[in-house]
Amino acid sequence: QVQLVESGGGLVQAGGSLRLSCAASGRTFSNYNMAWFRQAPGKEREFIAVISWSGDRLYYADSVKGRFTISRDNAKNTVYLQMNSLKPEDTAVYYCAAQYGSLQVGVREYGYWGQGTQVTVSS
Repeated sequence: QVQLVESGGGLVQAGGSLRLSCAASGRTFSNYNMAWFRQAPGKEREFIAVISWSGDRLYYADSVKGRFTISRDNAKNTVYLQMNSLKPEDTAVYYCAAQYGSLQVGVREYGYWGQGTQVTVSS
C-alpha cells in the first residue's frame, strides 16, 4: 500500500502561483511513477503531469505545458506541482497518484490516490 496526502491548495488570483505537495508513505516511494490529476465540478478527472520514479522523464498535458512543473524528492518521499500563471479554468480538486511500471496518463492505470486538495483561481 502507498498512502498519499496532498497539501498546498487554496485560493489565488489569476496569474498567481501555487505549489502543491504530495507526501507518500508505505511502500518504497522511489519505485513509483507519480502523477497529478485534477477534476473540476461536472467534469471527468484529467491527467496533468507525470514524473518517472527516477525523475528523469516528465510528461505534461498540453493545457498546462509551460506553466506547471512536476518534480520529486525521493529522500523526502514527496512529489510537487509548481503551478504558475494560473487561470480560472485551472480551478479544480487536484489529486496525486502513484503507479508502478511504464509511464501512464490514464486514470485507470493508477492504483493509489490521495484525497485531493482544492485549487480555486479567481478572475
